[in-house]
Amino acid sequence: MASTSQANDTVNKTESASSSDVGNNRRAERLKRLEKLYHKRNEARNLNHLEVVEEDKRSKLPSNHEAKKARVEWQLKEEEARRKAAENDEDYEQQKRLQQSAEELDRIERKRKQKNPDPGFSDFNAAQLRQYQRLIKEVKPDIGQYKKLKSELGEELYPDADSLSYGGQGKTSEAAIDRMVADLDKQMQKKSKFSRRRQHFDENDVDYINERNAKFNKKIARFYGKYTAEIKQNLER
Repeated sequence: MASTSQANDTVNKTESASSSDVGNNRRAERLKRLEKLYHKRNEARNLNHLEVVEEDKRSKLPSNHEAKKARVEWQLKEEEARRKAAENDEDYEQQKRLQQSAEELDRIERKRKQKNPDPGFSDFNAAQLRQYQRLIKEVKPDIGQYKKLKSELGEELYPDADSLSYGGQGKTSEAAIDRMVADLDKQMQKKSKFSRRRQHFDENDVDYINERNAKFNKKIARFYGKYTAEIKQNLER
């Protein structure tokens, strides 16, 4: 009987010890979870505070601040790309167009036409100014040739009114002459498609068979009409 009671006491002690260990482990786990929750709460509090500070800063900025910031960043990238293209003797506008899609180029062209619409003909001075602006927009400078001339001529590359070399020096390149000839041919082809509409009078005599013949008769009459007027009147009687 004594041995049985001792065995029972040993079992009870073992069970109580194991239960106490389990309780301690659970308590330690709970403390770890509480500590993690405490850190997360502090982290969320700090993030919320930073967000409130940033939102307060944004609220004090002008309404178009983001647009201005984006534009300044775009301008810096644009200037950097232009500088690199100039260093490599490349045409920046051409390289830029090669990287754009057809839809984007079409949108830019429509925007350009809206920004610079054709006002039509008002007087010869306005027409000449528009022609000059169109020509200078089509000019594509040769950066390599410019640097070469600048290194050869120095300050003489920029003559003033008192300079003896006013008007330029050297021979014009064949490429420049070809561009000028091509532009003149383009202007002649464009002019040939337009003609002023002449006023027609129904009471005039019809002495022609088509429009071309009418123009020829007018040219003839301009020089010989006064000599043939009597002969024409005799034939019409």
